[in-house]
Amino acid sequence: MITSKLLFKHKKINHGFFNRIGGKSNGIYRSLNCGPGSNDFKSKIKNNLKIVKNKISKKSRNIFLMHQMHGNEIIYISKNFKFNKKKIKADAVITDQKRIPIAVLTADCAPVLLYDKKMNMIAAIHAGWKSVYKGIIKKVVNFMLNKGCKEKNIVAAIGPCIQLKSYNVKEDFLKKFLKKNKNNKFFFKNIKNTIHFDLPNFIKSQLKSSKITNIEVIKIDTFDSKNNFFSARQSLKLKHDDYGRNISIIMIN
Repeated sequence: MITSKLLFKHKKINHGFFNRIGGKSNGIYRSLNCGPGSNDFKSKIKNNLKIVKNKISKKSRNIFLMHQMHGNEIIYISKNFKFNKKKIKADAVITDQKRIPIAVLTADCAPVLLYDKKMNMIAAIHAGWKSVYKGIIKKVVNFMLNKGCKEKNIVAAIGPCIQLKSYNVKEDFLKKFLKKNKNNKFFFKNIKNTIHFDLPNFIKSQLKSSKITNIEVIKIDTFDSKNNFFSARQSLKLKHDDYGRNISIIMIN
Protein backbone atom coordinates (compact mmCIF):
# COMPACT_ATOMS: atom_id res chain seq x y z
CA MET A 1 0.00 0.00 0.00
CA ILE A 2 1.27 3.44 -0.97
CA THR A 3 0.25 6.56 0.91
CA SER A 4 0.32 10.26 0.15
CA LYS A 5 2.61 12.30 2.39
CA LEU A 6 0.13 15.18 2.27
CA LEU A 7 -2.87 13.04 3.22
CA PHE A 8 -0.94 10.98 5.78
CA LYS A 9 -0.44 14.09 7.93
CA HIS A 10 -4.18 14.20 8.65
CA LYS A 11 -5.09 11.77 11.40
CA LYS A 12 -8.86 12.10 10.94
CA ILE A 13 -8.65 10.04 7.75
CA ASN A 14 -7.17 6.78 6.48
CA HIS A 15 -6.23 6.23 2.85
CA GLY A 16 -4.19 4.06 0.55
CA PHE A 17 -3.25 3.39 -3.08
CA PHE A 18 -3.01 -0.38 -3.53
CA ASN A 19 -1.12 -2.26 -6.23
CA ARG A 20 -1.66 -5.91 -7.18
CA ILE A 21 0.26 -7.44 -4.26
CA GLY A 22 -1.30 -9.17 -1.24
CA GLY A 23 -4.53 -10.73 -2.48
CA LYS A 24 -6.16 -14.08 -3.24
CA SER A 25 -6.58 -14.03 -7.03
CA ASN A 26 -4.59 -16.16 -9.48
CA GLY A 27 -3.37 -16.10 -13.06
CA ILE A 28 -3.62 -12.77 -14.87
CA TYR A 29 -5.50 -11.38 -11.83
CA ARG A 30 -2.75 -12.20 -9.37
CA SER A 31 -3.23 -11.20 -6.70
CA LEU A 32 -5.12 -8.21 -5.22
CA ASN A 33 -7.68 -7.77 -8.00
CA CYS A 34 -10.48 -5.57 -6.64
CA GLY A 35 -12.48 -5.18 -9.85
CA PRO A 36 -15.97 -6.74 -9.85
CA GLY A 37 -16.10 -5.77 -13.53
CA SER A 38 -13.31 -8.22 -14.37
CA ASN A 39 -13.87 -11.90 -15.18
CA ASP A 40 -12.08 -13.04 -12.05
CA PHE A 41 -13.89 -15.30 -9.54
CA LYS A 42 -16.36 -13.15 -7.57
CA SER A 43 -15.41 -14.92 -4.32
CA LYS A 44 -11.75 -13.95 -4.84
CA ILE A 45 -12.66 -10.29 -5.53
CA LYS A 46 -14.85 -10.26 -2.41
CA ASN A 47 -11.94 -11.61 -0.33
CA ASN A 48 -9.57 -9.04 -1.84
CA LEU A 49 -11.94 -6.17 -1.02
CA LYS A 50 -12.15 -7.50 2.56
CA ILE A 51 -8.34 -7.48 2.81
CA VAL A 52 -8.28 -3.83 1.67
CA LYS A 53 -11.09 -2.81 4.01
CA ASN A 54 -9.37 -4.40 7.01
CA LYS A 55 -6.16 -2.58 6.12
CA ILE A 56 -8.06 0.72 6.24
CA SER A 57 -10.48 -0.11 9.07
CA LYS A 58 -11.92 -3.26 10.63
CA LYS A 59 -14.87 -1.32 12.05
CA SER A 60 -16.15 0.44 8.95
CA ARG A 61 -18.92 -0.29 6.48
CA ASN A 62 -18.05 -2.24 3.36
CA ILE A 63 -16.12 -0.34 0.69
CA PHE A 64 -18.36 1.86 -1.45
CA LEU A 65 -17.69 1.31 -5.15
CA MET A 66 -19.32 2.89 -8.18
CA HIS A 67 -20.08 1.56 -11.63
CA GLN A 68 -17.46 3.71 -13.34
CA MET A 69 -18.43 5.08 -16.76
CA HIS A 70 -15.53 7.36 -17.83
CA GLY A 71 -17.95 10.27 -17.52
CA ASN A 72 -18.36 13.23 -15.16
CA GLU A 73 -21.21 12.07 -12.94
CA ILE A 74 -20.64 12.43 -9.19
CA ILE A 75 -22.40 11.00 -6.16
CA TYR A 76 -22.69 12.42 -2.65
CA ILE A 77 -23.13 10.15 0.36
CA SER A 78 -25.04 12.19 2.94
CA LYS A 79 -26.30 11.23 6.37
CA ASN A 80 -29.58 9.97 4.86
CA PHE A 81 -28.04 8.16 1.90
CA LYS A 82 -29.79 4.87 1.13
CA PHE A 83 -27.33 2.10 0.31
CA ASN A 84 -28.44 -0.69 -1.98
CA LYS A 85 -26.80 -3.56 -3.84
CA LYS A 86 -27.07 -1.92 -7.26
CA LYS A 87 -23.99 0.14 -8.07
CA ILE A 88 -24.56 3.78 -9.00
CA LYS A 89 -23.15 4.91 -12.33
CA ALA A 90 -20.61 7.65 -11.55
CA ASP A 91 -16.89 8.41 -11.60
CA ALA A 92 -16.52 10.36 -8.36
CA VAL A 93 -17.87 9.97 -4.85
CA ILE A 94 -17.92 12.56 -2.06
CA THR A 95 -18.87 12.19 1.59
CA ASP A 96 -18.58 13.77 5.03
CA GLN A 97 -19.76 10.63 6.82
CA LYS A 98 -17.48 8.66 9.12
CA ARG A 99 -16.40 5.06 8.58
CA ILE A 100 -17.60 4.85 4.99
CA PRO A 101 -14.57 3.86 2.90
CA ILE A 102 -15.00 5.28 -0.62
CA ALA A 103 -12.87 3.98 -3.46
CA VAL A 104 -12.10 4.03 -7.15
CA LEU A 105 -10.78 1.25 -9.38
CA THR A 106 -8.10 1.89 -11.98
CA ALA A 107 -5.79 0.11 -14.41
CA ASP A 108 -3.77 3.04 -15.87
CA CYS A 109 -6.34 5.81 -15.21
CA ALA A 110 -5.48 8.08 -12.29
CA PRO A 111 -7.08 7.82 -8.86
CA VAL A 112 -7.48 11.23 -7.21
CA LEU A 113 -8.20 11.56 -3.48
CA LEU A 114 -9.29 14.86 -1.91
CA TYR A 115 -9.69 15.95 1.70
CA ASP A 116 -10.91 19.18 3.26
CA LYS A 117 -9.41 19.34 6.74
CA LYS A 118 -11.85 21.93 8.10
CA MET A 119 -15.11 20.46 6.78
CA ASN A 120 -13.81 16.89 7.21
CA MET A 121 -15.03 15.97 3.72
CA ILE A 122 -13.43 13.50 1.32
CA ALA A 123 -13.69 12.64 -2.36
CA ALA A 124 -12.42 9.84 -4.59
CA ILE A 125 -12.24 10.44 -8.34
CA HIS A 126 -11.72 7.97 -11.19
CA ALA A 127 -9.72 10.28 -13.43
CA GLY A 128 -9.12 8.76 -16.82
CA TRP A 129 -8.58 11.13 -19.73
CA LYS A 130 -12.27 11.05 -20.72
CA SER A 131 -13.55 12.02 -17.26
CA VAL A 132 -10.95 14.76 -16.84
CA TYR A 133 -11.60 16.04 -20.38
CA LYS A 134 -15.31 16.22 -19.45
CA GLY A 135 -14.52 18.36 -16.39
CA ILE A 136 -14.97 15.95 -13.50
CA ILE A 137 -12.19 17.54 -11.40
CA LYS A 138 -13.78 20.99 -11.48
CA LYS A 139 -17.23 19.49 -10.86
CA VAL A 140 -16.07 17.70 -7.71
CA VAL A 141 -14.22 20.75 -6.36
CA ASN A 142 -17.22 23.02 -7.04
CA PHE A 143 -19.51 20.57 -5.25
CA MET A 144 -17.23 20.56 -2.23
CA LEU A 145 -17.05 24.37 -2.24
CA ASN A 146 -20.84 24.55 -2.35
CA LYS A 147 -20.88 22.35 0.75
CA GLY A 148 -18.72 24.86 2.61
CA CYS A 149 -15.21 23.67 1.78
CA LYS A 150 -12.48 26.21 1.00
CA GLU A 151 -9.82 25.83 -1.72
CA LYS A 152 -7.00 26.54 0.76
CA ASN A 153 -8.18 23.68 2.99
CA ILE A 154 -8.41 21.01 0.30
CA VAL A 155 -5.53 18.57 -0.06
CA ALA A 156 -5.29 16.54 -3.28
CA ALA A 157 -3.29 13.41 -4.07
CA ILE A 158 -2.97 12.11 -7.63
CA GLY A 159 -2.17 8.43 -7.30
CA PRO A 160 -0.19 5.96 -9.41
CA CYS A 161 -1.26 5.96 -13.05
CA ILE A 162 0.20 5.69 -16.53
CA GLN A 163 3.00 8.23 -16.91
CA LEU A 164 4.05 10.37 -19.86
CA LYS A 165 6.80 8.04 -21.11
CA SER A 166 4.37 5.12 -21.36
CA TYR A 167 1.28 6.91 -22.64
CA ASN A 168 1.59 7.06 -26.42
CA VAL A 169 -1.48 8.39 -28.25
CA LYS A 170 -2.63 9.02 -31.81
CA GLU A 171 -2.82 12.37 -33.57
CA ASP A 172 -6.62 12.60 -33.37
CA PHE A 173 -6.30 12.38 -29.56
CA LEU A 174 -3.96 15.38 -29.60
CA LYS A 175 -6.27 17.31 -31.95
CA LYS A 176 -9.24 16.70 -29.65
CA PHE A 177 -7.40 18.35 -26.74
CA LEU A 178 -6.06 21.23 -28.82
CA LYS A 179 -9.54 21.95 -30.17
CA LYS A 180 -10.76 22.36 -26.61
CA ASN A 181 -7.84 24.54 -25.55
CA LYS A 182 -4.67 25.35 -27.49
CA ASN A 183 -2.75 25.52 -24.22
CA ASN A 184 -3.29 21.77 -23.82
CA LYS A 185 -0.28 21.28 -26.11
CA PHE A 186 1.78 21.65 -22.91
CA PHE A 187 0.64 18.14 -21.86
CA PHE A 188 1.90 16.44 -25.00
CA LYS A 189 5.46 15.51 -25.91
CA ASN A 190 7.04 13.92 -28.95
CA ILE A 191 9.17 10.93 -27.93
CA LYS A 192 10.89 8.98 -30.73
CA ASN A 193 8.40 10.32 -33.28
CA THR A 194 5.45 9.24 -31.14
CA ILE A 195 2.96 11.54 -29.38
CA HIS A 196 2.81 11.05 -25.61
CA PHE A 197 0.24 12.43 -23.15
CA ASP A 198 0.94 13.58 -19.57
CA LEU A 199 -2.22 12.53 -17.72
CA PRO A 200 -1.10 13.31 -14.12
CA ASN A 201 0.05 16.83 -15.02
CA PHE A 202 -3.16 17.46 -16.95
CA ILE A 203 -5.11 16.52 -13.81
CA LYS A 204 -2.82 18.72 -11.70
CA SER A 205 -3.55 21.65 -14.02
CA GLN A 206 -7.29 21.07 -13.60
CA LEU A 207 -6.90 21.16 -9.82
CA LYS A 208 -4.80 24.33 -10.03
CA SER A 209 -7.39 26.01 -12.26
CA SER A 210 -9.88 25.27 -9.47
CA LYS A 211 -7.46 27.09 -7.10
CA ILE A 212 -6.32 23.94 -5.29
CA THR A 213 -2.65 24.41 -4.39
CA ASN A 214 -1.94 21.58 -1.91
CA ILE A 215 -1.33 18.87 -4.50
CA GLU A 216 0.85 15.77 -4.42
CA VAL A 217 1.57 13.76 -7.55
CA ILE A 218 2.71 10.21 -6.82
CA LYS A 219 4.99 9.55 -9.78
CA ILE A 220 4.61 5.79 -10.12
CA ASP A 221 3.97 4.36 -13.58
CA THR A 222 1.27 1.65 -13.59
CA PHE A 223 2.42 0.51 -17.05
CA ASP A 224 5.90 -0.35 -15.76
CA SER A 225 5.60 -4.00 -14.67
CA LYS A 226 8.27 -3.64 -11.96
CA ASN A 227 5.83 -1.45 -9.99
CA ASN A 228 3.33 -4.33 -9.71
CA PHE A 229 0.16 -2.51 -10.73
CA PHE A 230 -2.61 -3.78 -12.96
CA SER A 231 -2.37 -2.06 -16.34
CA ALA A 232 -4.91 -2.25 -19.16
CA ARG A 233 -2.24 -1.25 -21.68
CA GLN A 234 0.25 -3.80 -20.39
CA SER A 235 -2.44 -6.51 -20.59
CA LEU A 236 -3.19 -5.51 -24.18
CA LYS A 237 0.51 -5.68 -25.00
CA LEU A 238 0.70 -9.18 -23.49
CA LYS A 239 -2.48 -10.17 -25.39
CA HIS A 240 -4.41 -11.05 -22.24
CA ASP A 241 -8.18 -11.14 -22.70
CA ASP A 242 -8.84 -9.24 -19.44
CA TYR A 243 -7.06 -7.46 -16.58
CA GLY A 244 -7.37 -6.80 -12.87
CA ARG A 245 -8.08 -3.46 -11.18
CA ASN A 246 -6.11 -1.51 -8.59
CA ILE A 247 -8.02 0.09 -5.74
CA SER A 248 -7.49 3.51 -4.15
CA ILE A 249 -9.41 4.30 -1.02
CA ILE A 250 -10.07 7.03 1.55
CA MET A 251 -12.17 7.10 4.72
CA ILE A 252 -13.03 9.48 7.55
CA ASN A 253 -12.27 7.78 10.89
